[in-house]
Amino acid sequence: MPTYHVEMFEGRSPEQKKKLVEEVTRVTAETLGCSPEAVDIIITEVKRENWSTGGKLWSEPRT
Repeated sequence: MPTYHVEMFEGRSPEQKKKLVEEVTRVTAETLGCSPEAVDIIITEVKRENWSTGGKLWSEPRT
């Protein structure tokens, strides 16, 4: 059974997350030939203050 771990900034609406998991599940089932019930998706929401790219926290102003 395929399992996806998705990490993203917090703040997406329930509708956005619902659409994401529907589409990932659909494409996975089509591509791998498995049932949608076999696909697990775990969404972890991260605060911007806990995520850094290039040595800069995402909670800091971007230029």
